Amino acid sequence: MFVSLEGIDGSGKSTQARLLAEALGPETLLIREPGGTGAAERIRELLAEPALELDPLAELLLFLAARADLTARVIRPALDAGRDVVSDRFADSSVAYQGAARGLGVGEVISLTGSATEGLWPDLTVLLRVDPEVGMDRADGDDRFESEGLELQRAVAQAYEEIAKIASDRVVVVDGEGTVEEVHERVMEAVRSR
Repeated sequence: MFVSLEGIDGSGKSTQARLLAEALGPETLLIREPGGTGAAERIRELLAEPALELDPLAELLLFLAARADLTARVIRPALDAGRDVVSDRFADSSVAYQGAARGLGVGEVISLTGSATEGLWPDLTVLLRVDPEVGMDRADGDDRFESEGLELQRAVAQAYEEIAKIASDRVVVVDGEGTVEEVHERVMEAVRSR
């Protein structure tokens, strides 16, 4: 099974992805996006640079390059070997951030993402819903996206709500507020239900 965790910055994705991977067992592969390969980690560093100004399309294409490498070299081989894969973000992030919030168009981003992943989408996406103000208070980094502030996070949160409606066959919304343990139990319930 391929599971992604999505949500705005500060929603708890990284923590919950780690806990889910641990709960699924030692054969489970935990990855983050962008990242997971040498090239993708270098792209991640570039994308996170707070002082870097990028055109939205250039930003998207960098994410897609990292995703294509990760998919071909890590995710597909793991799935083909029968392993579960848990990802801290995946394609829905591009749909929300670049497609909706950056205005590139949801349909266009979905199409380009499909090309980059050769049609691979998660079997299950757990969307951690938190209020954007709460997420900003929780966020512990200073990357380009977090430094853009509350307005971007509100736009992304709204985009994720639309994604959850459109892709309700694979996206499960989980309340991301509460203790780490409470949220983990909700995530586990969502995974067990699938």
